[in-house]
Amino acid sequence: MSQILNISCPHCIVTNRVPVERLEQDPRCGRCKQPLFAGMPAELSVGEFDRLVAATDIPVVVDFWADWCGPCKMMAPVFAASAARLEPRYRFVKINTEQAPALAQRFGIRSIPTLLVLRHGREVARQAGALDQRRLEQWLQQLG
Repeated sequence: MSQILNISCPHCIVTNRVPVERLEQDPRCGRCKQPLFAGMPAELSVGEFDRLVAATDIPVVVDFWADWCGPCKMMAPVFAASAARLEPRYRFVKINTEQAPALAQRFGIRSIPTLLVLRHGREVARQAGALDQRRLEQWLQQLG
């Protein structure tokens, strides 16, 4: 019997049950029919974020950023490229700290960009400052 993972849709935030062997086959949401993995980071509201991370069995990589932040702007294409390469092993999410200050405060974000890796809503790793693609992907691979 195959292992089943809960994967939240980044579009409608509904939880889908997906067999592990189907992750690489471009699974679609049972509700909205959109791809569960679009190869790009999802930009979420606070409510969507909380529902997505709580119900997703794969690690969620979160980029806390702001429009006015130069290093954040430099990091954005790196983060997007890593999402394209590493999904579906990870879910990539961007949180604008100007639009979600309570979420940034909840996670103790003191500088941006700051990356977090969450498993079932719990922080398992943190990296402050911009990274190039090689360093970002090495950091994620070290986490297992």
